[in-house]
Amino acid sequence: MKPLLQRVLDTLLPPGCLACDAPVDDDGQFCLSCFRVANFVSAPMCVQCGVPLPHGGLAGEGGLCPHCAARPPAFTQARAALRYDETAKKLILPFKYADRTEMARGLARLMRRPGALMLTAADVLVPVPLHKARLRARRYNQAALLARELARLSGRRCVPDGLIRQKHTVALEGLNVAQRQAELAGAIVLRPGFEVAGLHVLVIDDVMTSGTTAGACAHALLAAGARRVDVLTAARVADPRFE
Repeated sequence: MKPLLQRVLDTLLPPGCLACDAPVDDDGQFCLSCFRVANFVSAPMCVQCGVPLPHGGLAGEGGLCPHCAARPPAFTQARAALRYDETAKKLILPFKYADRTEMARGLARLMRRPGALMLTAADVLVPVPLHKARLRARRYNQAALLARELARLSGRRCVPDGLIRQKHTVALEGLNVAQRQAELAGAIVLRPGFEVAGLHVLVIDDVMTSGTTAGACAHALLAAGARRVDVLTAARVADPRFE
């Protein structure tokens, strides 16, 4: 029945390009014009935080960027589908702020490629949480929508409310790393009753900037006994210091 229903939906609502809504063959695809300008994250990149690097010479011993070499993040590995540029913003901003929740399916399909190994290894998928006040204002957590779609595509377990943001943090945009860390200190905790001891957890989000939020999630999970924490996002902001 599912393939039949999908064909009916595709007839009534034909799949559109993720960035411009031009007709395409399937969800999660770009039209030819948008594909040409889409900036997929690929090597060279830091093997740990996944930040794109302009050349491989910036990766030091073990393939780490200077920041991960100096102060390794709590998570083991992070990967993203796209650089957060103008093309990626055409996907992320409507999905995040304009109620385009149907875009979760296509974005999750983009994320599945760079996250294939992590999805296979993960025991459970957990989205980065929103504070309840922000969730009321936005009406949905875009990271939770992505986590559910990725769980459906991969057959992994998803716990949408596994993490709780107990502190209403200010917008992190424009803050440096130290300011972000201070703002997020103690903000993210495990939901009571959510057991992660010995589990490999994959944290899901829409955009990764400095990795501070992902690190806060990883700290909370590791403190509760998680064996390993990885991170998968739709887009990754390039570090201007490396460009």
